[in-house]
Amino acid sequence: MDILAELNPAQREAVEAIGGPVLILAGPGSGKTRVITHRVAYLIKVCRVNPRRIMAVTFTNKAAREMEARLEQLVSGSVGNITLGTFHAICARILRQDGKAINVSPRFVIYDAADQLSLIKRGMQEINIDPKQYAPAAVASVISAAKSQLLTPVDYVKQGHSYFEEIVSRTYERYQQLLEESNALDFDDLLMKAVRLFNKSPEVLSKYQSRYLHILVDEFQDTNTVQYELVKQLAGKHRNICVVGDPDQSIYSWRSADLRNILSFEKDYPDAKVVILEQNYRSTKMILDTASSVISANEQRKPKELWTDNETGEPVRVVETYTEQEEARFVVSEIERLVDLGESRLGDCAVMYRTNAQSRVIEEAFIRYGTPYKLVAGTRFYERREIKDVIAYFRLIHNPQDVVSLLRIINIPGRGIGQQTLAKLSEWAKSLGISQMEALQLLVEAKEREEIPEHSFSARTVRALTDFWNLMDGLSTSSRVLDLVALFDLVVGASGYQQYIQGGPDGEERWENILELRSVAREYQDLNPPEGLTAFLEKVSLVSDVDSLDETTDRVTLITLHQAKGLEFPIVFIVGMEERLLPHFRSFDDLAQMEEERRLCYVGITRAKRQVYLVYAFRRTLMGSSAVNQPSRFLDDIPRHLVSSPSWWQEGDRQVTEAIYSWNGNSYAGPPDSEPAVVAGKEAVPELKAGDHVKHAHFGPGVVVSCKDVNDDCEVVVAFDGQGVKRLLLSLAGLEKVD
Repeated sequence: MDILAELNPAQREAVEAIGGPVLILAGPGSGKTRVITHRVAYLIKVCRVNPRRIMAVTFTNKAAREMEARLEQLVSGSVGNITLGTFHAICARILRQDGKAINVSPRFVIYDAADQLSLIKRGMQEINIDPKQYAPAAVASVISAAKSQLLTPVDYVKQGHSYFEEIVSRTYERYQQLLEESNALDFDDLLMKAVRLFNKSPEVLSKYQSRYLHILVDEFQDTNTVQYELVKQLAGKHRNICVVGDPDQSIYSWRSADLRNILSFEKDYPDAKVVILEQNYRSTKMILDTASSVISANEQRKPKELWTDNETGEPVRVVETYTEQEEARFVVSEIERLVDLGESRLGDCAVMYRTNAQSRVIEEAFIRYGTPYKLVAGTRFYERREIKDVIAYFRLIHNPQDVVSLLRIINIPGRGIGQQTLAKLSEWAKSLGISQMEALQLLVEAKEREEIPEHSFSARTVRALTDFWNLMDGLSTSSRVLDLVALFDLVVGASGYQQYIQGGPDGEERWENILELRSVAREYQDLNPPEGLTAFLEKVSLVSDVDSLDETTDRVTLITLHQAKGLEFPIVFIVGMEERLLPHFRSFDDLAQMEEERRLCYVGITRAKRQVYLVYAFRRTLMGSSAVNQPSRFLDDIPRHLVSSPSWWQEGDRQVTEAIYSWNGNSYAGPPDSEPAVVAGKEAVPELKAGDHVKHAHFGPGVVVSCKDVNDDCEVVVAFDGQGVKRLLLSLAGLEKVD
């Protein structure tokens, strides 16, 4: 009974429901981990279940470690006998013990993503498929998806229709042969072969079904087809299966997670007991109501009514900025303001965004103002491999003596220049007392005279080395006449780097990061070619060299919305709340994907304990292109009474008024808690057009940039002297036309 003492009625119901299938729908911050660990402890201490007969499955090693630590406090001494871990770890254990029934040696090795990609590329070459024409990463992704659906190479052949699918099926077949020859399994094989083992060997399946009396699965909304099948097999005898999850937090379809698993659980188990955990212990009422208003528009969900005994809290703050730079400055200045007022620590704050590429501008702002931060589950923008590679090309163009950059890119993309060749090149250059680039130039000149020393390099190696020198010489010549953006495009194209990066692991995301670097280059496009390159390299070097930030835990967290799942912070900033970013443009033509984008926004909002800021920019340059984006449609779902707009925020030595915010189609201006002003109509305000000079009571003189009709009003964009560009409603702004 002590185990149940700390639980609320719903949590207690979930813990005590020990017979048959159980579905626990756990809202964010509802004590999900507490329920799982207390349920295991209840089985052991109250129901007297042998710990050896309990299996608890998690999705990450971190979650498994946390569960193990909590269980150690509840059932000290019994934890070691519980089968506790990730799907992959548990399946690897099963295959090592009993995989011989399907010819899986217990000495198999596990290939990671890099090993997998290398083997797929090798397999493609062996069956005469050009890896340059069909990206190995794309093929690997399709093969992984096929395995998650339990499709063998033979099964996949039957489903293929297009020529690309034929390429994949041939590669898939050869790839599996190479895995077997290497006595290796990839991550997908661990799950797929465990299911196959149970299908092929009833004796083995019976052994595990008899052993595990109770099975618990966390984050069930993130399971894919093969994982769900595995769970059903293991629970087939006793049917004591307890799954915990939240359809509203399913955000991993790109990893083959199938939302239908949790939505259809009651169809597969008609006698399932359903327990809904709706009491939230994390967030204020305002935050929960905001999150509920955003997610309620989704159709693929199981309704929940989140509630809390926590305080009402402050309204969610929606902030419009003009550009992504202003967005980043607002975030930094607001965090510093909160810290200065003693309302929070740096470590209390998290900045979340939809794509990794957005972090560049945010990181630069934190570095510029000396505000400590940490990038979670990722690499700092200028330390990412693809960014360092492209910058190395520019550094070598700028300074041919830069041997570090030379060695980094001379064989990226692959040119057949190995370590032995590089060692020989280094020795030759050293014997001549020249740089390696100068040695390459001598090699080019000697080749033209057909005077290559026999002891230096083979003909193939000479061709590879001289081709590289000719590439860099051409780029160096172009750098003296092209603007920086044109040079950028030439470098990533002529070097083959664009094709190389897009065809590799996470190619699309890495290419987006390169396009974000191109956005930095645009800042120097108008400078004369040599000056632009020098200024660009100086900036990126200064940013990337700032590694002495405060190493204590009191730092602001920068994190993607996907990575933030499962975490919590007192204060959350979600930036980029715009159409085409959140929701992402790839979801516009797919209702299911759009619902997942909405779930992603919901996850971000529910990470917060005390305060949420939803920030968007009027104009944004991202991944090499600049555009005016509409505020996110998700903002329109938030009722007016849940929202406030900070009327002032600090930017350096000046204060900027946020003059217009929009939700539910109603625009208003004024202090945070004011009601929307009555729209007076166009007849009560001056007629304005682009180019007109105006005066504002606070901003002072300015020039109209554009005018646009909005319902029964007019939206005016004005460039104010010394105050920047502001977007206002004409009926509310009080603008005075000046001759």
